[in-house]
Amino acid sequence: MDNPSKVFDGLLVLQYRSGTKKALSILVKKYHAKLCKHSYWYTHDIEASKDIVQDCWGIVIRKIDGLKEPNLFGSWAFRIVTRKSLDFVSKRKRELEKLHQSYSTATIQTNEEDLDDAIRRLQQGIQKLSKEQQIVLRLFYIEKYSLNEISEILEISIGTIKSRLFHAREKLKTLLKKQFHGKE
Repeated sequence: MDNPSKVFDGLLVLQYRSGTKKALSILVKKYHAKLCKHSYWYTHDIEASKDIVQDCWGIVIRKIDGLKEPNLFGSWAFRIVTRKSLDFVSKRKRELEKLHQSYSTATIQTNEEDLDDAIRRLQQGIQKLSKEQQIVLRLFYIEKYSLNEISEILEISIGTIKSRLFHAREKLKTLLKKQFHGKE
């Protein structure tokens, strides 16, 4: 049986398709902040995240009639935001690489002095994971998506999701043990 929240989303999608504009405003109200936080996790830029999500609402409006399973609106919207956020990150990375080539002496430093030692070590460990592992960890532990939902969002098999979660946890355990025992 579908989650009541998903069924409600599906009804709102159908109402919007039939001309009830207020249905979209309810979906926006329900998802906008979540989508902004989701985008921010990739971009680490509040303003860029807001812009990305705003652009994504335009995509949602244009493509909502083609959504085959209205009850999956949330996963669909998150998938759109994920793709646009990753596009932004890739574009920014290319721009930074060009900038770095132009100004090879420039360095980017992060101020970690104010971070609690345990949090800093955990963040460092997570950053050493592959981007794919980081994304799956985020969707599963932070965003609280099920394996099926993550599979839909990322458009990969549940087996691949399980494998990435397992390997991410194991690698993180190993990295943290090394850090805390001073072997790194």
